[in-house]
Amino acid sequence: MTPRTPGKTPARPRTASAVKSALATLAALSLHAANARPARRRTALVAYAVALILLLATALAGIAFGAVSLSPADVVDGLTGGANTFIVQEYRLPRVAVSILAGAALGVAGVFLQAALRNPLASPDVVGFTKGGGVGAMAAVMLSSPAAQAWAIPVGVIAGTSVTAAGLLLISRRLGGSLTTLVLVGAALSALAGAAIEYLLVREPQSADQAMVWLAGSVYGSDRADVTALLAWLAVCLPLVVLATRSVDVAGFGDDSVVSLGRHPVRVRALLVTAAVLLTAGAVTSVGGIGFLGLLAPHLARFAVGSRGHRLVPMAALTGALILCLADFAGRVVAVPNEIPAGIVAVVVGGPYLLYLLIRETRKHA
Repeated sequence: MTPRTPGKTPARPRTASAVKSALATLAALSLHAANARPARRRTALVAYAVALILLLATALAGIAFGAVSLSPADVVDGLTGGANTFIVQEYRLPRVAVSILAGAALGVAGVFLQAALRNPLASPDVVGFTKGGGVGAMAAVMLSSPAAQAWAIPVGVIAGTSVTAAGLLLISRRLGGSLTTLVLVGAALSALAGAAIEYLLVREPQSADQAMVWLAGSVYGSDRADVTALLAWLAVCLPLVVLATRSVDVAGFGDDSVVSLGRHPVRVRALLVTAAVLLTAGAVTSVGGIGFLGLLAPHLARFAVGSRGHRLVPMAALTGALILCLADFAGRVVAVPNEIPAGIVAVVVGGPYLLYLLIRETRKHA
């Protein structure tokens, strides 16, 4: 009988030891993930609670302060039908409500766009959606009678936003679809839309003052009808938002991985972009072009609760609502009795942040 080679005798024990070590490592990782899941859930709940408290505090401050300051007792009096009912319920409360709804819509739209395009710089204003909606709104004002503008302006905003989205996707795909290409194409489309708006303003100079305030982004003059219309629009969009939220995590993978998960990459991105377009259209119709909110809110939400879609989307809604409420509140109290449009305040904060993101992404891909 051929004797065993002494050097090969320990092979099985080493193999068995390696397998046991790998199994132990997998078990440890599984245990760590199981233990980490409740911790992440607690962290997310704390983040939601903090954002909600800040939002409520900002909303109450928005109701109390302005050209005429109200005490907490005056606010309660106005909410319950007292002497301050008009200023609270007819002027400030609708304004705060529109800020919350429109800010939440833009924050969620930013999450969907960043997931669909796999680009941290994507947002409704950066890629030209808000300016495209502005062109549609201005065209609707020019082409429709005053009686028909209640429905013509929303239709125009949806059409302008949709055309801009289609142009962005088609052109960026033809040019390679890289991060820099996407931003440049979006900037070009935004510039073209801005030029179209300027042309329409020259054609209709009598509406220039009102249009410029709306295009800058403002919740000034919001009333109960605006709250009802925006709330109804978001309610209609809610089923699509729920479906898109389930696709946020899937869209982060490459096309091959998406296919291996049983999903169609084009359909996943189309769902996310469609939801973003509809949410942006509703917000732009109500408050005009609020710049950089759809960029800021997803990043702050991701920092607070992570990138999982079921946590990220609700947090982005809260963060977007908080940012727009803060921007409107700051614009009202900084230059009393004058007002600074909320969109200008958002640009002052969001512009430098976009530059920071561009520099960081350029260094990362250098």
